[in-house]
Amino acid sequence: MIKITLKDGSVREYEKVTALDVAKEISEGLARVSVAAKVDDKVVGLTEPITKDCTLSLLKFEDEGGASTYRHTSSHVLAHAVKNLYGKVALAIGPSIENGFYYDFDIDGVFREEDFDKIEAEMQKIIDADYEEVKFLLPRDEAIRFMEEKNEPYKVELIRDLPEDAEISFYRQGDFVDLCAGPHLPSTGRIKAFKILSVAGAYWRGDSSRKMLQRIYATSYNDKKELKQYLFMLEEAKKRDHRKLGKELELFDILEEGPGFPFFLPKGMVLRNILEDYWRSEHVKKGYQEIKTPMILNQKLWETSGHWSNYKENMYTLLIDDSDYAIKPMNCPGGMLVYKQKLHSYKEFPLRVGELGLVHRHELSGALHGLMRVRCFTQDDAHIFMTEEQIESEIIGVIDLIDQFYKVFGFKYKVELSTRPEKSIGSDEMWEKSTTALKNALDHKKVVYKINEGDGAFYGPKIDFHLEDSIGRTWQCGTIQLDMNLPERFDLSYIGADGEKHRPVMIHRVVFGSIERFIAILIEHYAGALPLWLSPEQVRILTISEVHENYANEVRDKLTAAGIRATVDARNEKIGYKIRESRNERVPYILTVGDKEVETESVSARNRREGELGTISLNDAVLKIISENEERII
Repeated sequence: MIKITLKDGSVREYEKVTALDVAKEISEGLARVSVAAKVDDKVVGLTEPITKDCTLSLLKFEDEGGASTYRHTSSHVLAHAVKNLYGKVALAIGPSIENGFYYDFDIDGVFREEDFDKIEAEMQKIIDADYEEVKFLLPRDEAIRFMEEKNEPYKVELIRDLPEDAEISFYRQGDFVDLCAGPHLPSTGRIKAFKILSVAGAYWRGDSSRKMLQRIYATSYNDKKELKQYLFMLEEAKKRDHRKLGKELELFDILEEGPGFPFFLPKGMVLRNILEDYWRSEHVKKGYQEIKTPMILNQKLWETSGHWSNYKENMYTLLIDDSDYAIKPMNCPGGMLVYKQKLHSYKEFPLRVGELGLVHRHELSGALHGLMRVRCFTQDDAHIFMTEEQIESEIIGVIDLIDQFYKVFGFKYKVELSTRPEKSIGSDEMWEKSTTALKNALDHKKVVYKINEGDGAFYGPKIDFHLEDSIGRTWQCGTIQLDMNLPERFDLSYIGADGEKHRPVMIHRVVFGSIERFIAILIEHYAGALPLWLSPEQVRILTISEVHENYANEVRDKLTAAGIRATVDARNEKIGYKIRESRNERVPYILTVGDKEVETESVSARNRREGELGTISLNDAVLKIISENEERII
């Protein structure tokens, strides 16, 4: 008998069984909503035989492993449809990815958007046919012959690259067969909603020396409403694209003379400086000292840090005085040298040292994406040196700081705790102590968090903060990492209360993560309409005619004296045109002045948040704007 232990601890016994059998025995409703199962720690198809005692979890679409199973089956339906429609096409790979799936095809010609409806209609026929997903195995040589007979050279190559003892499995749906490790849904009819999104070129196995294939991107959901919401989010994302808005609002640009190296324009520098000034002021309040380390350092340093042997392909190197140097890809090693400039005492701890450091990393051109993925960016790094007893309280302090920052920008966030990976350094005792300290800090703050087992850095566990923007996307920005590696590599020490040398514990942490990327996230979160306190141009004063220009300048000067960024538009244009242009440029306050306003020392005000405010006195307008700016209202 096979003993199945369920999540609630109950045990059921069977002579032969599948996860679907168990689900049906519990309830038909559960069987309908289950898309896969987890047998012990492995995700499997619902119809795969269970052959040994195990723990069993039934997975819904939203569970980890559920959506990927659902979408991987969807990718086979896509490949099946393309085969039906185009005949002579060779299949490459079709994995599930975050929020969807893709399939790569070798086909004469190219797919176009006008082909999508036809392919989707064929996919729907395959779904309506409700073909059973049948898994079968073949010996290696037979598997190769099978794929050769089907004229599938890419599949043959994949099989040849598998280990000699690998299980070679295939899935059949109707007359369509594909090499696949699975798992899959029980049948094609389980797919409820899908949509082809785009097509792009993709080199076979990502190798630019290999053939360019056609990659069709698509997505699928277990509910038509969820698909509709996702498609709406994609449309919103297009409107909010920071690359488009950044250029329109004259914040930044990336030119062909420097791919991956952003140019910040005057308005963009205003925004950038606001972020950096806020960072500095809040860190001073929290007891951080700011440093600046060199951008170029010699090979010896990078050998000590481990970057020369493990990260060199991502670094820009150069020769100076016949010696090898590198432009820093990270700020940490320079921070270690600063620490070593004097002998420290435990009485100085915790020692909090921060740096807004420009780093450079060699990213492939295909990976570059506006400010989200660049080749140079500024990290708001800080390193906290402490004793073991101070770990928990310092983690709590960093959590509070990150929470404060994200709230002031209007972000919700989710938290993940990543634990020891397979390849790691340090003793079991130190890992246990460090992980427990992180957990205790999160629990103390009553933070809801998810544990990512085995996803920590090789040198220590970490906490990651994922921002959620206004259309539901998440972005990993802040992180807190305990490091047992660099203090050892750089032989850092301090004098303890016993007069002896000890190794300090170190925290790496960032809040913004990257100033450039954070700006991109802000632009997309607010669709370019930044809150007043972040807007490069906070107020625009519009004149009805030329005779009102002097008064408009007086209004601007009064605002400027109060620390408000204001400009005057005295062009000889119709007032309606100037108002529309100001709105399109997302200026938070528009003040219009004409004869009436000049006479009464007032302004006709419009606030982007509240709409028309009517005619108010100049003093009241200035006080209102100052108050909103100082309170950082979002």
